[in-house]
Amino acid sequence: MTNNNNFAHPQYLVTSEWLVEKLQDNNLRIYDCTAHLLPHPTETYTIGSGRSDYDKAHIPGADFLDLQEELSDRDSRFRFTFPKAEDFAAAVGKKGLGNNNTIILYSTTSPQWATRIWWMLRAFGFYNAKVLDGGLVRWKQQGYPTSTEPAQYPHTTFIADLQAGLITNKDEMKNAVNDKTFCTINALSRAQHTASGGTVYGRPGRISNSENVPTSSLVNPDTHMFLSPREISQKFSEIGADKADRVLTYCGGGIAASATAMLLVMLGYENVGLYDNSMSEWANNPNLPMETG
Repeated sequence: MTNNNNFAHPQYLVTSEWLVEKLQDNNLRIYDCTAHLLPHPTETYTIGSGRSDYDKAHIPGADFLDLQEELSDRDSRFRFTFPKAEDFAAAVGKKGLGNNNTIILYSTTSPQWATRIWWMLRAFGFYNAKVLDGGLVRWKQQGYPTSTEPAQYPHTTFIADLQAGLITNKDEMKNAVNDKTFCTINALSRAQHTASGGTVYGRPGRISNSENVPTSSLVNPDTHMFLSPREISQKFSEIGADKADRVLTYCGGGIAASATAMLLVMLGYENVGLYDNSMSEWANNPNLPMETG
C-alpha cells in the first residue's frame, strides 16, 4: 500500500525552489489560504480571516481565498462545513480557478489551511492542486520576494464533480467505531485526545476507538515543512493504518485532519475519508460514543 522511503504521489507537494521558477507561468494560480482560530470564552474559538496576513506580505501574483467566507456552507451551524458543489464552483471560478489550471495553495501559518482547500478540490474532482511545503514561512526563509500588491485572476468557469467517499459523516464514523477494517485517526493534540487539556469542542476526549497522530507532529516547527515520507509513514504504521481497508481522519472542524488525509494519499493510501465538522458535531451529540484517558 505504501512506500516507506518516498511518497507514492509526490506531485501534490512543491518546494519554494520549485515555485520561484514557475512564477511567470500564466497557467499557474497561487492562493494564500490563511485563517486563524481565535480563542473565545464561550464559543471554543472564533475565526479570524488571514486577509491581513495577505495584505502585509504574499507571494508575488498570489490571490487570497477566504475559507470560511467564500468556500464553506454559510447556512451550516458548524464552521468550515463542506459546501454544495455549485456554490464551491461559483466561488472558485470568481477567483480565476479553472479546471485546466495548476493550483498552488499555501498558508502563512499551519499548512492545514492549504491542505483543507486541497482536499476540497480533490473531493470535487480536481487533481492538479499542489501545496507549498513550508508555506510563506519557508518562502521567506529562502529569501524569496514577497509583495503587498493585491492580485486577481480573470474570472473563469470551474466544473465541480463530487467524488464519493472523500468527505464522510457521523454515520460512517459511528459504524467505524466497532469495525476493525477501519482506522480512525484524530489529528488533534495528545492532550485533546486524552482529555488532559487543550481546546474542547463539546464533551472532552475522542471518538471511541480512534487513534492519535497530531497534525502538529507531522510538521517541522522551524520550517513549517512536513517531515520526511519515512517519518510520516512510520507514525501511521504504528497505529495500524497500513492494515486498514479504510482510513478516516477527524479533528475539531475538519481542518487539521485534512493535512493527515492529504499525507495519507501522498503515501499511497487509496481509501481515505475526512470527517466534515468532526468534533464540533460529534462531541456535542450525547448519543455518539466518546472516550477519555
